[in-house]
Amino acid sequence: MNLGALLDVGVPFEHLEAELTKLGLSEHYRLTACKRIKLGIEGTKFDVELVVTKHQHDCDHKHEHTHHTAQAHGPSSEHHEHRSFSDVKAIIENSSLAIAVKSRAIAIFHQLAVAEAKVHGKTEDEVHFHEVGAIDAIVDIVGAAICLEYLQVEAVYALPPEVGSGFVKCAHGLMPVPAPATAELLTGIPFTQRLKGEATTPTGATILRHLVKCYYRPEALIVEKIGYGLGTKDFEQPNVLRVYLGTVDSPGRGLERATQYLVETNIDDQNPEFFGDTEARLFAAGAVDVYRTPIYMKKGRLGVKLSILYPAESEQAVLDVVFRETTTIGLRRTTVDKLMLERKFVKIETPLGTISVKQAYYKGQLINQKPEYEDLQAIALTNGLTIKALYTKILPYVEA
Repeated sequence: MNLGALLDVGVPFEHLEAELTKLGLSEHYRLTACKRIKLGIEGTKFDVELVVTKHQHDCDHKHEHTHHTAQAHGPSSEHHEHRSFSDVKAIIENSSLAIAVKSRAIAIFHQLAVAEAKVHGKTEDEVHFHEVGAIDAIVDIVGAAICLEYLQVEAVYALPPEVGSGFVKCAHGLMPVPAPATAELLTGIPFTQRLKGEATTPTGATILRHLVKCYYRPEALIVEKIGYGLGTKDFEQPNVLRVYLGTVDSPGRGLERATQYLVETNIDDQNPEFFGDTEARLFAAGAVDVYRTPIYMKKGRLGVKLSILYPAESEQAVLDVVFRETTTIGLRRTTVDKLMLERKFVKIETPLGTISVKQAYYKGQLINQKPEYEDLQAIALTNGLTIKALYTKILPYVEA
């Protein structure tokens, strides 16, 4: 559905097909794309028709995008070839695809391998994909990277995906929807379960997880094109994926955005000296910001409001630190939409040593830059200077 929608919104089928041949796998599949109607909605139906060799099935068949083909490595009575993540990574790296396409595709596939490994209790390279499933997933994932590069997409937004409900038959038997790998990939992502059956596969979930940073529709989205990708299954509502291609015209334009969590708790019965160690552990667990606010609490007690900002993937590690290292027995959690300037780190040579400088850009223009404190501290100690004196000496080199 994803590739169908991207083709429908303007990527030429010939371009996608030609780029995918650079993987050297075209003898194993055929691609088809055609206009069809699904419950009154016209869109593009994209299919990967897998060419299976005689020792596998002695026939061709059309894959219907149900990617429950990853298995833990071990003895098997089946005669399918298998590919590990390292195998898939090598195929992509050794191709003549653009570097940006390779990087994005490998990152997406790595997420899928990590999720499958966690579900099956294996390492990434112990999770092997059936030959059929690997080919199909490679086409879907690399194809998505090819299309996004062609369209020059800078940011992807989405509404919470519909994952479906009930049970689905996998290589390991009947599994509840979402399938285990899909559920793992959707950790920290809002989703709905209104339909009966599987509506989001692990491959679709891993593409979403890598591409989408915010799950909402920008209010000031100026739509230029709309594309519809048609699915194979029939539900009580159109099984289509709609893609808008456009620009965001808003005060936030030129900013990076991310959806993160903010947890807060009020503490009035803990030794304040302990907070320093707690903060260090929280940053090590993946928190992006930790701060304390003095507050007045009931019964005239002085307290501290501990606030922690973190990405979804760090939630469990952050919560472990809070509940183990503080006296709190509960937290308040909210979802925040974070707006950030584009940031870069550059190394600047000075007579006193090399200093890392953080630079902030707004709409492509440098507007802030600041030397990193740890570098200032180390150089100041080495040269017997105060940080204030050192800052004055190196400032002309930073601003040059």
